[in-house]
Amino acid sequence: MNRSALQLIVLAAAVVGAAAAATVVKPSTLKVIPQPVLVQMRPGSFHLRPGMSIVVTAGKPEARRVGAYLANAVAAPTGWKWKVSETAKPSGRHDAIALELTQDDGIPGNHPEGYALTITGHGVRIQAATAAGLFYGVQTLLQLLPPEIESSTLEHADWNVPCLRIADYPRFAWRGLMLDVSRHFFPADFVKRYIDRMARAKLNLFHWHLVDDNGWRIEIKALPLLTQVGAWRAPRLGRWGQSEPVKDGEAATDGGFYTQDEIREVVAYAKERFITVLPEIEMPGHSLAALASYPELSCTGGPFHVDPGTSFYAKVDNAFCPGNEKTFEFIDKVFTEVARLFPSEYVHIGGDECYKGFWKTCEKCQRRMAEEHLANEEELQSYLVRRAERILESKGKRLIGWDEILQGGLAPNAAVMSWRGMDGGIAAAKMNHPVVMSPTGFVYLDYYQGDPGLEPTTFGRLPLSTVYKFEPVPEGVDSRYILGGQANLWTESVPNTRHAEYMTWPRAFALAETLWSPKTSRNWEDFMRRTEAQFERLDDAQVNYARSVYDVAITPARDSSGKLTLRMSSEIGGADIYYTIDGTNPDSFMMKYPGAPVTVPEEVYVVKAVAWRNGKPSGRVLSILMRDLIARLPRPRS
Repeated sequence: MNRSALQLIVLAAAVVGAAAAATVVKPSTLKVIPQPVLVQMRPGSFHLRPGMSIVVTAGKPEARRVGAYLANAVAAPTGWKWKVSETAKPSGRHDAIALELTQDDGIPGNHPEGYALTITGHGVRIQAATAAGLFYGVQTLLQLLPPEIESSTLEHADWNVPCLRIADYPRFAWRGLMLDVSRHFFPADFVKRYIDRMARAKLNLFHWHLVDDNGWRIEIKALPLLTQVGAWRAPRLGRWGQSEPVKDGEAATDGGFYTQDEIREVVAYAKERFITVLPEIEMPGHSLAALASYPELSCTGGPFHVDPGTSFYAKVDNAFCPGNEKTFEFIDKVFTEVARLFPSEYVHIGGDECYKGFWKTCEKCQRRMAEEHLANEEELQSYLVRRAERILESKGKRLIGWDEILQGGLAPNAAVMSWRGMDGGIAAAKMNHPVVMSPTGFVYLDYYQGDPGLEPTTFGRLPLSTVYKFEPVPEGVDSRYILGGQANLWTESVPNTRHAEYMTWPRAFALAETLWSPKTSRNWEDFMRRTEAQFERLDDAQVNYARSVYDVAITPARDSSGKLTLRMSSEIGGADIYYTIDGTNPDSFMMKYPGAPVTVPEEVYVVKAVAWRNGKPSGRVLSILMRDLIARLPRPRS
């Protein structure tokens, strides 16, 4: 029996024993995401009101900080100014919210992020072994309140919470979300808001993709050109990957960077919410912004421009020269300052998609390969990664990189983030290296989440239901080496903060639940019920989110006789799909999709479809020209 299963059995016994008279029901009666491990509902409710106090364990400043967080969260929508006080035994107070740090057997204290939440008609009690556990109990309490609790302005609501007992802890320690700020720069205030929403969903690892070909976003005082030059590019509004190259004399006015003070502020803000900030400093590839600043670190010598979204891969040198000792001096200077700014155990070095063609013709690289007895350029990349690891370890940090760092041999103590499917993670785990699973097919949030005919332009497709199927532990792999999982928002096609939110939510809810809740409790229909309730909360918080789950998606194919068929689907349960092929708008009096692919004459010029639920349209009308549907057909193999 694994540790998680044993903990669950022990915990369930403790909770049931403590409240034998309570009615045990499924957690699905609540609207909380992620779903708690164990819930016992009890009759009645507790009414929160002005003048209440938050009582925390005396002499524990970390508990007092959690109390202050709760008081601040409640203040704006209610107007209440709750005071935080200390006492030796917070749980004994009536008409108060008690936050108690304790090692009692009745709570999931074996897990550092576990908590027990008890609500009676007399008050609220959250018990945990650590401040992180108290914080997650507070997040659950806030989700039990009406949606208006998310508002930044004064609201009128019935501030009641149901009587219950919850015992809860996460399945995985690494529950990550990555934001790429290189392709498009987002200000520090937005990053804080992004972190706020992560905290509400009990995600605890913010992966900050700070540098790439398209912008260097972190101030390095020893290397000022990185932000004077590398943080700025020529402005473009066209589709990413199809932009025009930089013209001679064109001003670089699009971009920005974070000062070290801003970095410290974001890191401290995240820490208050028990979120670790993981910085990513890409190498050896994806380094064009750095090479534009310091071209002598390349194989070809430049000059270079920060890329504005062109298709330049393998045409322009964008990788550091591993044969140049100045490269490692540069890396050392960067890591010295990064290590001081970020208290995280790991620093991410990227390591992905490195084009090695320029290394093949570089005298310095070939000399390095001969001196180090390296068989090929893959081993040369491994040489750079290993040296980067030694530099990081000299600063007290550990190295993590994308699964390409396996090429040419894995650095001795490296952790692997597996993005090209699960294979890289499986290989690393079998070598006894720590792994974070982040496969494109399940957690790449830059992909379409609905039919491309209704979504802003991007590439790939990843609906909400697919994220919910994400399972970080493959069969045959020792789960001890799987730290957890992570979703990634690359921002080639995400030009502003509102769209960054749109691409993140609600898919990050699915990620949060798969990484926190027991695998056996996963239930798509119940998750959607709770997700729909979360939409109200996002509305009150003024967070943009996608409602693509209510829309129709169409997939074309050809049957055995060569006729065009269309499969229509909607992720939301209980929906009927109505469609037209005569150019008119569909409603419930039009043709109803039968649930199986329908044949459509190719002389039709447009297909329109809409999902209906509970007697009214649930989503947007999808309208697709027939030529565009035919273009979606898989190309025949040559």
